[in-house]
Amino acid sequence: MNLEKSKGYKQVIKWLKSSKRKPFKFQTEAWEYYAEGYSGLVNAPTGFGKTFSMFLAVAIDELNKSALNEKTVPLKTGKKSTIRKKSGGMKLIWITPLRSLAKDLARAMREVCLELELDWQVGVRNGDTAQSEKLKQKKQMPEVLIITPESMHLLLAQKHTSDYFNDLQCIVADEWHELLGSKRGVMAELAISRIKGLLKEKHPERLLRIWGISATIGNMEQALDVLVPYQDVLKTIVVADIEKKIEIKSILPDHIDMLPWAGHLGHKLAHKLLPIIAKSKTTLIFCNTRGQAELWYQNLLKQDENLAGQIAIHHGSIDYELRNWIEDAIHTGILKAVISTSSLDLGVDFKPVDTVVQIGSPKGVARFLQRAGRSGHSPFETSTIYFLPTHALELVEAAAIKEAAKTQNIESREPVVMSFDTLIQFLVTLAVGDGFNEQQIYAEVKETHAFRELEPSEWNWMMQFITTGGDSLTAYNEFSKVVLEDGLWKVTNRQIAMRHRLHIGTIVSDAMIKVKYLTGGYVGMVEESFMAKMKPGNSFTLAGRVLEFIMVKEMTVLVRKSKQKTAITPSWLGGRLSLTANLGALLRKKYNETLAKTHTDEELDIVLPLFERQAKVSHVPKDDEFLIELIKTRDGYHFFAYPFEGRQVHEVMAALIAYRLGKVKPISFSIAMNDYGFELLSEQPIPLEEEKVKELFSPKNLGEDIVASINATEMARRKFRDIACISGLVFQGYPGKYVANKHLQSSSGLFFNVFSDYDKHNLLLRQAYDEAFYQQIEEPRLAAALHRIQRSKVIIVKAESYTPLCFPIKVDSLRENMSTEELGERIARMTAEADKTETKPQRRRKKNDHQL
Repeated sequence: MNLEKSKGYKQVIKWLKSSKRKPFKFQTEAWEYYAEGYSGLVNAPTGFGKTFSMFLAVAIDELNKSALNEKTVPLKTGKKSTIRKKSGGMKLIWITPLRSLAKDLARAMREVCLELELDWQVGVRNGDTAQSEKLKQKKQMPEVLIITPESMHLLLAQKHTSDYFNDLQCIVADEWHELLGSKRGVMAELAISRIKGLLKEKHPERLLRIWGISATIGNMEQALDVLVPYQDVLKTIVVADIEKKIEIKSILPDHIDMLPWAGHLGHKLAHKLLPIIAKSKTTLIFCNTRGQAELWYQNLLKQDENLAGQIAIHHGSIDYELRNWIEDAIHTGILKAVISTSSLDLGVDFKPVDTVVQIGSPKGVARFLQRAGRSGHSPFETSTIYFLPTHALELVEAAAIKEAAKTQNIESREPVVMSFDTLIQFLVTLAVGDGFNEQQIYAEVKETHAFRELEPSEWNWMMQFITTGGDSLTAYNEFSKVVLEDGLWKVTNRQIAMRHRLHIGTIVSDAMIKVKYLTGGYVGMVEESFMAKMKPGNSFTLAGRVLEFIMVKEMTVLVRKSKQKTAITPSWLGGRLSLTANLGALLRKKYNETLAKTHTDEELDIVLPLFERQAKVSHVPKDDEFLIELIKTRDGYHFFAYPFEGRQVHEVMAALIAYRLGKVKPISFSIAMNDYGFELLSEQPIPLEEEKVKELFSPKNLGEDIVASINATEMARRKFRDIACISGLVFQGYPGKYVANKHLQSSSGLFFNVFSDYDKHNLLLRQAYDEAFYQQIEEPRLAAALHRIQRSKVIIVKAESYTPLCFPIKVDSLRENMSTEELGERIARMTAEADKTETKPQRRRKKNDHQL
């Protein structure tokens, strides 16, 4: 078929010309591949119409089919009228990872349908969709359904859902890179495999196309293989040959002493942000955590009271209606600035946004570029992003990110495989719906990338688990969820079905409770564990408001506006982001360039005095060097090491080295770490033999030593909490009556102990250890770091006091046990001591830089 001569193609081109636009080459390529029956992946810079590349491909196909069904009838007036036979039913499923994306996408798609005179309804289905809308969809599905992975599974958990997919032409996974490295991606894989199977059953001649839309990642080929793993499908990757202009600017201090050596807020540069907000139409300010976003909102209002009413805060714990209002206000340009977390990271096209600010390091190149793309969203506009460092050494991260963006040194996203908890949940979901045929579903599941390596014995174990509870739970009827009825495995117990539907999904967080004004009106949600520490009369911030806690009634926190100006900021679970391997390697390179002055980075010029100070009191490690600092203070004996591999790797490496040192001489340590290095602190002298340092950091016997050095069982136990919730072992409670986190932990802990003692081959137990090793411990990355250290020259420095490099690690360890005021005083004292030491003659400092 010659696509360019088709009626649908001409109609789309005519519409684009009417608004003085024309398609990009990658878009027409995608349309052609779609017309030829291909599935695939579209990769293009932000703002160049990745969404249109796929939505219009489906629209053109539909317009062409409509043209074939057109019938011309003569009218009494002598003129002729064209009657199109409408082919109803759902044509396109559009999977999106974020609820905030859905509304924006639906708006854009409806506009296109109107312009092209395409009689399509565009519907949204996610956790925010009203029940009335869902009932309406049940009677008549829209032609386009924008949906999250969780809602897709909820759809499959309904009766007679197979009819919904009778007319389905295509499934598109938007922002596929975001879903790829998580269990939500596995949910998408499983749902696609089932829908494909249903279509094959009813319409074997039907060709279902599966497409993904992705930002640039380091493993595009693998990303396609995960989405479209089927051997019988034609597939391709469409890459846009266009470069998006990104301008990265750092908000620099006037002098390095303006920035603290350690910290995570960056408030000392807040005054420099005000002119940027003033000169921009709308600014998106990204923070890495919700707590940080709440603090920045308060801080900006303190800096300039005139911003009241012109700035807002947006994150996942803010009430849906308020989030909706904020998103609309960004579209209309009412707001000057919005402080956000990852809730506005992806795909949202806010035309007025011309500036983005990143507070603190994003810890990854892909995340930073994704956020940059929220500004200058139209083609050929420049995306402008400012980097605001929260402490002095983050200036080096700014320089590293700039280089990574220039050279497109972007991280890979590793897909999740063999997540048995997700598969068990999926099987029960199908059983709650219309039921499933075991052989058929096994064949479909085996085709997915996530379960390609699934063995028949593992499948049999899972079938036994959902039907009897497995070897150790057979005696308990509540675990016999699925029964065989008329040749299909089904859930016939209504209570089991209802409880299962309530908790479909793979995101397990602490129980959230709603926050509501005493006079009415919801503010948002906070974690139950945070509210447990609050007393009536205490104040806290949420959605940028200072609220006074009154009481908890029926699982709702009742509040009123507080008269206080400052208050406690809730902390949400989700932890800190860890430095990626790509960025770690670039950081080591930038450390080289700073002292050598072989660079053109203004950030490194600013941070140079700090590096000169580090060189004076210790050493600045080169790319092929590994630095260890030994310091004795009134706290004890400190061992600081700097692998630059991210806090997650450092946490395990510190425990490993502590264990190996303990084998030389019985000694106990306290451990601290950040993204640059780690600290071991002991009350006794540390038994470090300089010639055996490489042996200490050896990758030999790594697996055994990890198990011996960290409490691998405890790590696996913590992982098992989520696995128990996802697989349905533990019930998380009814809406408004969620089970407290500590009860979930103890319930899952009980199962963990039972399986450990009586069911050693339990797959969920095995998964818990696998997740602990590969996700939390990151064993492959740890091994790679140790191999690199073996090739490096080891530098051991005995310093007089805390150095600029070790200072942030020390402060991080103190932060856990001190109030903000106490911490501020302690930091000031430590800084004064370091200054005093630097002015002394450096007689006692010893540096051993021989090859070890």
